[in-house]
Amino acid sequence: MPINDRMTPQMGDLMNRREFSSLLPALVGAPVLARASEAHATVSQAATPSAQLARLTSGQFVAGEAANPESSRVSHHYLLGMLPDNIRLEAHVTFLAPGAPPEKIEHHKHSEMWFVSAGTVTLMTAGTVRTLKAGEMGLCIAGDDHYITNASKTEPASYFVVAVGPPE
Repeated sequence: MPINDRMTPQMGDLMNRREFSSLLPALVGAPVLARASEAHATVSQAATPSAQLARLTSGQFVAGEAANPESSRVSHHYLLGMLPDNIRLEAHVTFLAPGAPPEKIEHHKHSEMWFVSAGTVTLMTAGTVRTLKAGEMGLCIAGDDHYITNASKTEPASYFVVAVGPPE
């Protein structure tokens, strides 16, 4: 089901400074999460090799073009690259249409944090299913199976993701 006009975000509507600043403590802990990721990850997922990822520098990042704009799951990447100490960092926002099907169950070398900005989502991590509402955050430690989906058949949902860990 394609995203309707009600779900299509304006670039200024993606996340305000207060919402984004609530994610910043996670970045401070990135080196700890990366070490934990290396210790706990047992299965690797195919991804862009870190050798091909750009070195990130301090600065401002804006959301890029929509990935799969006609899909029920539309994402806009803010950044994907390498921090010092060989730590991979990714950030994106995803919009889910009402009734969007769940993504496939995945696991990675990196840890992921989801900040729900609108609607309600269902998050499964390590076999436990949780319901997260707007303003709540979920965490999946590296190596744990997980998926996320819109919990509503009638309302859209959106979330911001920060993924931190070793190169994949």
